[in-house]
Amino acid sequence: MARYVVDVMPKREILDPQGKAVLGALPRLGFEGVSDVRQGKRFEIEVEGEDDDRQREEVRRMAETLLANPVIEYFTVHAHEPSVELVDATADDSGAS
Repeated sequence: MARYVVDVMPKREILDPQGKAVLGALPRLGFEGVSDVRQGKRFEIEVEGEDDDRQREEVRRMAETLLANPVIEYFTVHAHEPSVELVDATADDSGAS
C-alpha cells in the first residue's frame, strides 16, 4: 500500500479570511511573534501498490482535477511515511464519565 499526502494552500495573492482570523486570535491568546497564518487543506491518500512515479503522477492528477482549484490554490504531493502517532487533542482520557 502506498500512502501520499496532498497539501493544498491558497495562492499568496488570494485572500485567506480563516488565516487572518487565526492571526488575529493568536496574540489575544498570548502567542506573540507570528507574522502570518495561511489556512490550507491536507489529504492523506492510500492507493494499492507500491510508491512509484506512475502512482505519484496519478495522485498529482487527482489533486489537479478534484482536490485543488489550480486557479486559486497550489498543491504539493509527496509520499507519506507516518513517523509519529497523532493524538486527538479533544479526547478526554481522564477516565471520568
